[in-house]
Amino acid sequence: MRIVVALGGNALLRRGEAMTAENQQANVRIAAKRIAEIVKEHQVVIVHGNGPQVGLLALQAAAYTDVAPYPLDVLVAETQAQIGYMIEQELRNEVGSHTALATMMTVIEVDPKDPAFNAPTKPIGPVYEEDQAKALAEEKGWSIAADGAKWRRVVPSPAPIEILEIESIRSLVDTNTVVICAGGGGIPCVYDSDNDTYTGVEAVIDKDLASALLARKLNADMLIIATDVDGVRMDWGTPQEHTLDHATVSQLEKLDFAKGSMGPKVEAACSFARNSNKTAVIGCLDDISRIVRSGAGTRITSQ
Repeated sequence: MRIVVALGGNALLRRGEAMTAENQQANVRIAAKRIAEIVKEHQVVIVHGNGPQVGLLALQAAAYTDVAPYPLDVLVAETQAQIGYMIEQELRNEVGSHTALATMMTVIEVDPKDPAFNAPTKPIGPVYEEDQAKALAEEKGWSIAADGAKWRRVVPSPAPIEILEIESIRSLVDTNTVVICAGGGGIPCVYDSDNDTYTGVEAVIDKDLASALLARKLNADMLIIATDVDGVRMDWGTPQEHTLDHATVSQLEKLDFAKGSMGPKVEAACSFARNSNKTAVIGCLDDISRIVRSGAGTRITSQ
């Protein structure tokens, strides 16, 4: 099968964990061990999140005041190289040097008129206590929002509409190369048809929505949205809480999920299942082999 695996940025640098290179490398190593289990038998494309990492780069850039901070599109590009390198290194150590691996810098087009530019929702960077977050927002001009019991900076998150490197990615996958691409949801850009030019924009695209678009463009057999829970949970926080084994797009679209966590994952899974008539699965990274064998996660289909 051809499988697109979407790894959350928080799976690579966990909530509340010190944002060190050592911690990130250790988490990537764990992820690589799991993904290696399916690489031996399937064509695999890996997309990773970058919320904590791009936020850290933004903080580091803001600390050096002699030059203006680099824009988010440039910081997303930096995280694609940084995280892609780590995933390649750890995955190669698991599957051996005979397996072809490649990290593809990936630019993704968004609509300059997307309403998301006027309503920032995408969390980036570390979590803060409410008072600290509000002080930083006033000092730096950030938009902030609650993220569970903590607070984080939020930035615009427009929908992806086109993947500029899709033909190059497809060529690599066709030769059984494990491709790491569309990292952080892709480097966001807008197209100017009058001048036939692309320009980066201040945004971070949701990596799950980018993964759904990528999976459709590659005609993937399955989209796996790998997270730290075992699937889509219903009746959260009640004695009736349970994980769905299977759901249809129409069933899930009638429900309301948290916009900052499960909501984008369900939206992306539904988008892929609806438009491809293939299966999307939301589940735990540790269960990825069982997910492929239909033994774990919440399976989402068009019917």
